[in-house]
Amino acid sequence: MQTLLLSLWGREVVPDRPQEKIILQKMAKGRNDSTCPKSFSCGNLTDLSFPFSLSTQPDCGIVPISGCDAKPFPRIQLLPGGEWYYARGKEYSHTIFLVDPKLQTILRKNKCQAFNENISISDSPSISYTAVNLQNFYKCNRTSSNNPYINQTMKGHFDGYDSYDGCDGLTIYYKFDGVDDEDILAGNHTANCSLIRLPYYQTEPGDDNLVNFLHPEFLVEWKLSDDCNECHYGGGRCQTDKKNNFLCYKGTEPCVRQACLHSKLNTYSPSIINRLFRLIGDRFYNLKLINVGVANVAGTSKRGYLQTIWFKVATDILLTVSLPLRFWESNNQDHQRVEEFLKNYGSYTPNRYNYTDIKRITGRFRNKLGQGGFGNVYRGSLCNGSQVAVKVLNELKGSAEDFINEVASISRTSHVNIVTLVGFCFEGHKRALVYEFMPNGSLEKFIYEERSDSVRQLSWPILYKIALGIARGLEYLHRGCNTRILHFDIKPHNILLDDNFCPKISDFGLAKLCMKQESIVSMLGPRGTIGYIAPEIVCRNLGGVSHKSDVYSYGMMVLEMVGGRKNVDVGVDCTSEIYFPHWLYRRIELDEELQLIGIMNEEENECARKMVISSLWCIQTDPANRPSMSKVVEMLEGKLDSLQMPPKPYLYSPSRSEVDSSILELTTTTYPG
Repeated sequence: MQTLLLSLWGREVVPDRPQEKIILQKMAKGRNDSTCPKSFSCGNLTDLSFPFSLSTQPDCGIVPISGCDAKPFPRIQLLPGGEWYYARGKEYSHTIFLVDPKLQTILRKNKCQAFNENISISDSPSISYTAVNLQNFYKCNRTSSNNPYINQTMKGHFDGYDSYDGCDGLTIYYKFDGVDDEDILAGNHTANCSLIRLPYYQTEPGDDNLVNFLHPEFLVEWKLSDDCNECHYGGGRCQTDKKNNFLCYKGTEPCVRQACLHSKLNTYSPSIINRLFRLIGDRFYNLKLINVGVANVAGTSKRGYLQTIWFKVATDILLTVSLPLRFWESNNQDHQRVEEFLKNYGSYTPNRYNYTDIKRITGRFRNKLGQGGFGNVYRGSLCNGSQVAVKVLNELKGSAEDFINEVASISRTSHVNIVTLVGFCFEGHKRALVYEFMPNGSLEKFIYEERSDSVRQLSWPILYKIALGIARGLEYLHRGCNTRILHFDIKPHNILLDDNFCPKISDFGLAKLCMKQESIVSMLGPRGTIGYIAPEIVCRNLGGVSHKSDVYSYGMMVLEMVGGRKNVDVGVDCTSEIYFPHWLYRRIELDEELQLIGIMNEEENECARKMVISSLWCIQTDPANRPSMSKVVEMLEGKLDSLQMPPKPYLYSPSRSEVDSSILELTTTTYPG
């Protein structure tokens, strides 16, 4: 690469200083200050790197850590002058568990005193933070006279919220399902109420004592700003001035944005870029174009005209030089993320294969099982004879973070209804996932009945077993892991079946991790598959995105299993589309026969009705009205006559015409009665 850059103008230039020879090797390593270690450990924290630094080396990072030998954990300060927290441990490369020592002491002595605290984490121009499991609580002082009118007004103001009166003189309002009312969240609440944020974990199902759920530990996700990322990997130090403006220090002086950009280019090799400029000048000089005088051509100075040409050519060359290097740097950072993931997971990491191994396992990709937008799936065999399915991803499909996300999510699981990840390959842009082989393929092959009006491919007992297994798998993802996993792409295509038709949830490429059981998660844009996407993912005013979004997708999928058809009938014209869930609801409501294919006896009829009623609960528009997956399992395993009829779902997925144009819209429909 270096020889190529220096030969662009037909003449090779040898660096006149030895240190220039290693510049290119340091492009993605950030500052080459020998006093700053590439990584370090502190107490229970290992493999720490920028933005973290030891408090004794403040120039090496922006998040200081101290007390490496202190008990119980080292301390960390997220922002200059801010609170110091205990750093209990790292989860992924960009997340860390923190413990508030003050809150920890309070909860040991008097839990109600915790409502006098408030955890607030601010951002800086260099770094931003997201606390995953902080819950909003509205602390309201009850009037000393216990005026019933004032207290009733306060209750009316927080209509739809749960309340807790177990602390003297206080009423605490909160909402674990759904999202806060926008006016209340904006501060439009009564004068004697205030908003506080505290960590929350529901440890004992059925326990309604709110203070038992308060916890001093919370998970923080951090992200460097673009400015700081550019600065650090360009060899500078991210700083903030007294007015909270971002500064990038090169040596002892800060540089402005334009100067930092030039320095970024110089990071690739200052002498090479400067020599390119000189070479350009030499070429113009040799052509006797620069010293042509100052005579005007069409009213424009030739020198000014040539300066414009010189700038244009120089810019083109710099872009030619910098863009491939930026691409190389990005690829190198991807590999750094993968290596960091491997270190963090240690013995829990699945097997890592190189691309040659993948070709050997698949017999050079001979037996293709299927394909999709992600890439192709091939059948393969390991050395011990075990059969596997190898998903080879398209080279340009998804980022390294998406790939790591899938590996990280599924590596955390161990459940009969979750597919097992045997290993993975990450070699440049060649990426593959190696799963246990499922002889019966995906569920979608068995549920859409187009060949017969009387016979199903799968009997009702097997369909019921599959629905219950998927529910148990989702319950495990939402509650059974130390970190909650939200799948966000539950659909028949992602349910695999073994030789006994035991279902296994697969494809965790869109999954998100969170610590809080009832968490509301942030999402940059819609994710999922049309027809299974929960309404709140598209229309955020309907509620927060949470584990209840998976519940919705599950309900839509089970209704398709029940009906043996898509929920919107694409066999009719656009003006008379039949929305199958509404048709089913009407028949259940009137206690009519479901007229479903293959029901042979009362036992099968009961299975079908339990699947329908539980699914109609799952697809409620308001996430707060949907059951948890634990409740869904309970409904499926319980008696039919114990199930209550849910409200009629009034919001449905996009129409066929909208699906064709890939427009994510939701339509409301009003039905008489």
